Amino acid sequence: MTVDPMPPPLPVRSVLDLPLVDGALPLAISVAGVVAAVFLAWPRGRRWHRPAALVVAGAALVPAVAAVVLNVLWRPTPDVLPARLFVWSGVALAAVLAGAVAARRGRRMTRLFVVPAVLLVLATSGVKVNAIYGYYPTPRPLLGLADPNALDPARVPHRTGTAVAPVRWVPPPDLPARGAVLDLRVPAPVSGFAARPAVVYLPPAALVAGAPRLPVLVLIAGQPGGPRDWLTAGRLAAVLDVFAASHHGLAPVVVVPDATGGTFANPLCVDSPRGAVETYLRRDVPDWIRARFDVDPDPRHWTIGGFSYGGTCALQLAVRAPEVYPALLDVGGQDEPSLGTRAETVRALFGGDDARFRAVNPADLLRTRRYDGVSGTVVVGSAEGDDVGRAARLVDLARSSGMQVRHLVLPGGHSWAVATAALQLTLPDLAARTGLLPTAPR
Repeated sequence: MTVDPMPPPLPVRSVLDLPLVDGALPLAISVAGVVAAVFLAWPRGRRWHRPAALVVAGAALVPAVAAVVLNVLWRPTPDVLPARLFVWSGVALAAVLAGAVAARRGRRMTRLFVVPAVLLVLATSGVKVNAIYGYYPTPRPLLGLADPNALDPARVPHRTGTAVAPVRWVPPPDLPARGAVLDLRVPAPVSGFAARPAVVYLPPAALVAGAPRLPVLVLIAGQPGGPRDWLTAGRLAAVLDVFAASHHGLAPVVVVPDATGGTFANPLCVDSPRGAVETYLRRDVPDWIRARFDVDPDPRHWTIGGFSYGGTCALQLAVRAPEVYPALLDVGGQDEPSLGTRAETVRALFGGDDARFRAVNPADLLRTRRYDGVSGTVVVGSAEGDDVGRAARLVDLARSSGMQVRHLVLPGGHSWAVATAALQLTLPDLAARTGLLPTAPR
């Protein structure tokens, strides 16, 4: 297995942009947490063995029960939650229980340090859990602060129908330094799908008079989750701003529609009793984008992408509707839509009819149809275990169907850090394929 290098880190413009997944800040928190854990675990009194045993038992039992509930009984996501998640949850619980013991049995001076020590261990556990998925890449989303690219929807330029191709566009002197992010509802007149608001990124070139006709990138978030995950966890605006700054404000228009209908909903990106998601993504969303923005209407300049559930969804749309999305970005997706096992999936969403499932299953379609002219990138984290081999087999299958597929194995696991890196690495290829080339001022 060859592991590809990660792209350069995104710029740090303030303390709110410091990395929380790796780097100096999480390391400092972890070191402080270890010291605090030693303080909380230090023996106090002669009969400290009994409360210590209760702390250990509670910290082990509760996460074990949670693991059974979440991974066996409830299964809110088809992906099995990793053991590290429950281990660090147990560490956090142990800190709270040990803190309670220390506050009761310790001396007065000791009690003054109990609360700060517990908070440091909780912070360390939070950093370690966050490192699994990279959901909070910086302090900004963790603190719930507004995105610096946020824009009032009323100020978004409307479609004029007079936009020119990017190669003929000349950047004006008042070109903004950043793109804009906004939340907009995408109507669903064809599908009737009850979707949450979509996230839209407009590059600097789309925010000025005489804006060029730009290509489109449709991104799908994971499950559980929602459209804003690509903005907060995936650092969508930061990645696109860096790209646009190097290309005279040019970048794709990015739309992140809702593809589930709820945080824990899982309609598998197909039309089913859980909602007509496929019709929404292949009819309603593209129609709305073309009507609302001055984008390139040529479907050859459109890309569908996503992370985890979104990666699987992107693959499904590319093989089910290549006339709409002839290019894809699949980051950490599965080789088939799944609610856990194929039997469970077929029974729950396809009425037990395996033929109906095969009609929408990418692997089956890739074996029976040709996809000449379809291109894409399949990305997987090097620490994703069996999914690394599964992604490689999917790439081979896609290539045998005529697809032109780039395969990337990036350092890391099933995390948003890998998704962010994949987006960074994919943008140059997207620009080359869609004719989105920089034009120097005359």
